[in-house]
Amino acid sequence: MRTTDKVTMAIVAISATTLLVFASVIGAANHASAQSPTTINGAGATFPYPLIDTWRIEYSTDNPRVNINYQSIGSGGGIKQFTEKTVDFGASDAPMTQVQRQLLDGTVVHIPETIGSIAAVYNIPEVPSKGLKLTGGVLSSIFLGKITKWDDPQIKQLNPDLQLPSTDITVVHRSDGSGTTFVWTNYLSMVSQEWNDTVGKGTAVQWATGIGSPGNEGVANSVKTTPYAIGYVELAYALTTKMPYAYLQNHDKSNFVEPSLESTRQAVESLSTILPAGEESWESVSLLDAPGNNSYPIASFSYILLYKDLSTNPGVSKEEAEALVRFVSWAVTDGQQYSERLSYVPLPQTVVDHNLKTLRGLTYEETSLATAVVPEFPIMAVLILATVLISVMAVQRMHRAR
Repeated sequence: MRTTDKVTMAIVAISATTLLVFASVIGAANHASAQSPTTINGAGATFPYPLIDTWRIEYSTDNPRVNINYQSIGSGGGIKQFTEKTVDFGASDAPMTQVQRQLLDGTVVHIPETIGSIAAVYNIPEVPSKGLKLTGGVLSSIFLGKITKWDDPQIKQLNPDLQLPSTDITVVHRSDGSGTTFVWTNYLSMVSQEWNDTVGKGTAVQWATGIGSPGNEGVANSVKTTPYAIGYVELAYALTTKMPYAYLQNHDKSNFVEPSLESTRQAVESLSTILPAGEESWESVSLLDAPGNNSYPIASFSYILLYKDLSTNPGVSKEEAEALVRFVSWAVTDGQQYSERLSYVPLPQTVVDHNLKTLRGLTYEETSLATAVVPEFPIMAVLILATVLISVMAVQRMHRAR
């Protein structure tokens, strides 16, 4: 047999072996995940619900025996159910506080799942669909009940070109425990000492004025159906429902910034490079009032909450733990491709890498679950590279044999 024929047969044999190995790996993974249907239960923040629901549908396409069930009940409810271990994972727009962490009998990890911003939405028939300019100080005075008319001099000074009516302002706020409220009140506390001293920040606060509605959906509906109302909702809800929203003054007081995916992205990129380890406290993590001429001042992560050792929840089996880690791993990598079309900001690569490191540190009864996390370098890429290298080596040998 000629040397070239031997080389060709060797390459074919090696390639076949490579494909068989790859097929066996994939087959083993598919067999493991297909042994029995698995349901993953989560609950919490209303803000990421449209994204999580899209993940549910898209993930089940390739993993038909994994069902994702998510209850959109607000961050406060999500933290409560996570603490009581009635769900496999929680979701919150606000990181857990030290007091909340102390109520757990295990260690919690925070996984940023997406990024959003909060828009001040309004219903003023005389004003265009967007473009009302507001500062943090004016917003705090409105929500404190100190500015009560739309033609208040402080608002008119910011908007000299608008015909503002002399009508009462109706304030709409969340009635449930909410991460959106936490971010909103945290921002108002940063820009107004009076707000910080009298109301403060939290997922639920004692409001000085206004009417309450549950969820982003509730606030959005109340503002839309109440003339001369103002409220706050996640930008995704403002965009999808086509609600009028205000431009807010930036950190440097050099510009009034429109809430958008791009202005939110700019705020995140300036502050997301240094993050605590997943199991550490995230209470001080903030993307608020970020520097930059076009950085929108009210941006925030939304988090998935998991136990560092998933057996802490007695209702989670090892198979369910592996399925949960596999799903969350997919959500913060491949799942990010669905963000922008739903008006969410995709996670920067630095945050994705940080999440994967946290996920590789998860355990079940102190046994690592790292194999359920997406590989740092895709298996297919490794196999292609290996095949190319083998082929090059084979050609080199053929030339030497000649």
